[in-house]
Amino acid sequence: MINIFEVYETNKMIEQEMLDVRTITMGISLLDCCDSDLNTVNRNIYDKITRVAKDLVSVGRDIEREYGIPIVNKRISVTPIALVGGPACHSPEDFVTIAKTLDKAAKTTGVNFLGGYSALVSKGMTPADENLIRSIPLALASTERVCSSVNIGSTKTGINMDAVKLMGEMVKETAEATKENSSMGCAKLVVFCNAPDDNPFMAGAFHGVTEGDTVIHVGVSGPGVVKRALETVRGENFEVLCETVKKTAFKVTRAGQLVAQEASQRLGVPFGIVDLSLAPTPSVGDSVAEILEEMGLESVGAPGTTAALALLNDQVKKGGVMASSFVGGLSGAFLPVSEDQGMIDAVNRGALTIEKLEAMTCVCSVGLDMIAIPGTTSAATISGIIADEAAIGMINQKTTAVRLIPVVGKDVGDTVEFGGLLGYAPIQRVNTFGCEDFINRGGRIPAPIHSFKN
Repeated sequence: MINIFEVYETNKMIEQEMLDVRTITMGISLLDCCDSDLNTVNRNIYDKITRVAKDLVSVGRDIEREYGIPIVNKRISVTPIALVGGPACHSPEDFVTIAKTLDKAAKTTGVNFLGGYSALVSKGMTPADENLIRSIPLALASTERVCSSVNIGSTKTGINMDAVKLMGEMVKETAEATKENSSMGCAKLVVFCNAPDDNPFMAGAFHGVTEGDTVIHVGVSGPGVVKRALETVRGENFEVLCETVKKTAFKVTRAGQLVAQEASQRLGVPFGIVDLSLAPTPSVGDSVAEILEEMGLESVGAPGTTAALALLNDQVKKGGVMASSFVGGLSGAFLPVSEDQGMIDAVNRGALTIEKLEAMTCVCSVGLDMIAIPGTTSAATISGIIADEAAIGMINQKTTAVRLIPVVGKDVGDTVEFGGLLGYAPIQRVNTFGCEDFINRGGRIPAPIHSFKN
């Protein structure tokens, strides 16, 4: 039971330390919308989303007003559309009609993003999967609020290198298709290994097939709260440092639990999980990089950065699981370069490279996130980066992801502005040595030996 003291303490974190609920995400199963007729599928999808989620935004605003807890985003995730549209869609263009229907439903319900324009191809691709993937550039260029994700590998199945190659090409085509808007389409496209079914954060959210018909997930974020707490223990040993992070994560997760319970009750939808992820914003004082620097690093990217991040990620999880019985999603620390002013500063001073970021993804919650690269970067190079990240996830039994933006017309030394929570980013240098012969081999990288648990 959450008591009034916790509410007061939460309000202090909101007013002084930039705590917020980053998202309330309603997961909606669209499996009952399947049909062999495309018009019927589109109608079923629109009708179900607008019926089930009609009160999501208003309920979020009511909770925000009554409890004083900022709820930044109200969002929807749906069943991977490759599964839903498969019987009716026989070309990429057919799938684009569903993307436009999802966009229309998102606007009608008032949510800012809708995730689940997705395919799960960790072991192989059906014709429907491939058609959806090939539709992504046009789908993201034709919509405003739709987000797309593709899971190309897992610890149990290995890495689908045919899908890796295709996704490198699709990232490039999406950048070109949205070049008039700083290649923004790529900011709404993420490639996963070991994608979770209950992630509330965009662009990677989708409603897993093992979930119920509808569910409410909440994503809480509090980098500023953690940094403020660490300022009080400067110079203390690692035991004190760890305990401070863990206690702070506990408090932040309780705020998410409160919002999740209220939203679930008022909407009449089962509560799913609380995702405690330290997700930064471009605002000053809301930075994961600044947490790591508060631990004693001169700059993110310095020797010791990966160890500091490992400590942070582990203590966040330990504090979170004590605060809620249903912690899930990604829960840890995000490293989206364009959304974190401390990360941007580290890149600009030469302390943080893509290679160092890749090392950090071995111990963080996700992977290479919101990284702007030269528009001339080849599809094979992008595929190589995706394969590297997927290998880290597969071997280490963790979620990894890649969200790269090859900005057309930009090169190293330039800056690209995305706006809002997506922020801005310096164009980062990419290793230009080729990997085409490796990527073009095709087939599958087998699952690691330690995946065999039976």
